[in-house]
Amino acid sequence: MGAPLHHQFPAEQPAVPAHFQTFLAFDFGQKRTGVASGNRMLRSATPQRTIQAEGDARFAQVAERIKEWQPDALVIGVPYHPDGASHENTARALKFGRQLRGRFGLSVFEVDERYSTTEAIAGGAKDADAASACIILEQFLRTLP
Repeated sequence: MGAPLHHQFPAEQPAVPAHFQTFLAFDFGQKRTGVASGNRMLRSATPQRTIQAEGDARFAQVAERIKEWQPDALVIGVPYHPDGASHENTARALKFGRQLRGRFGLSVFEVDERYSTTEAIAGGAKDADAASACIILEQFLRTLP
């Protein structure tokens, strides 16, 4: 398999077109996927109901959220070890991003989400997954011009 892949963010990230104003973000987990909505103008995110499903059932719920929110693009958190090395969940999150792109035809932007869940729990979040998705989305929004 070789050495773990190292990603540098946002070096390989495509530019976010100026007309992309609304976003849905996902904090992917095998059993629970946190969701947040947000927009470029306010640069803030709002937690949404966490998806508690796997496989096709997860994508059915993602489809409902996309229909409800009509986002211009999607944002996913990609976890890494503290030193930047990839691990199993890195690959799972990247695969989820590819599946979102393929199924829904929307641009998917990746955010290095090291520590987002820790930050959400430290902040006293009732739903750490949704709070983590908010942190991911707000981190993304802060990078936009």
